[in-house]
Amino acid sequence: MMFDKARVDALREQYPPGTRIKLEHMDDPYPVEPGTGGTVRFIDDAGQIGVDWDNGRSLSLIPGEDSFSVQHLQSLKLYMPMTVNIDRLDEWGDYIDDDPEQITDQEAIGYARTIRDAIMKERSPEEAERGLMTYHREQDSLNVKVQSFRFDVEVRRNKLWGVAECELREPLNASEMSDLIDEVTGQASDGKAKCLLM
Repeated sequence: MMFDKARVDALREQYPPGTRIKLEHMDDPYPVEPGTGGTVRFIDDAGQIGVDWDNGRSLSLIPGEDSFSVQHLQSLKLYMPMTVNIDRLDEWGDYIDDDPEQITDQEAIGYARTIRDAIMKERSPEEAERGLMTYHREQDSLNVKVQSFRFDVEVRRNKLWGVAECELREPLNASEMSDLIDEVTGQASDGKAKCLLM
């Protein structure tokens, strides 16, 4: 099936790269299994949708022949208590003490934007799509179900918190949630931070 340019342009607007989809049926001699999720990579000039399927295949979809639905990502936030330590400098720019000084929760709130800016500056181009999930190398259910997570900071209950903003393709079971918390805390601070669901 071929589509004219207007229809192809409409498809590209409807399913931009990165769109998550779930296959219902594929009209192909060797189809991708129904229920498999995938990520749209491109739509070619014939209107076929190039997909990277979660099972490793890359068979394109043909609109009108194959059926699928868009998967809407679910948001999840994991909160981590933060302490902020500051190195105090004297008038000549030298450190006043050898050890950084821990400031109060109220003072820390005043540094939220500075900390956020530093976090954003540390994000690398390869993290654009999946955030820190890029570094999760295991081909497990966590890799399939968690689209991305990224660090930020947020003020809640008059305290500054570290937060991992997660996007889920599918809900996690208890074991997968535990694995995600381990992944987040490991990235946050050598596995020493504690994540709290709130």
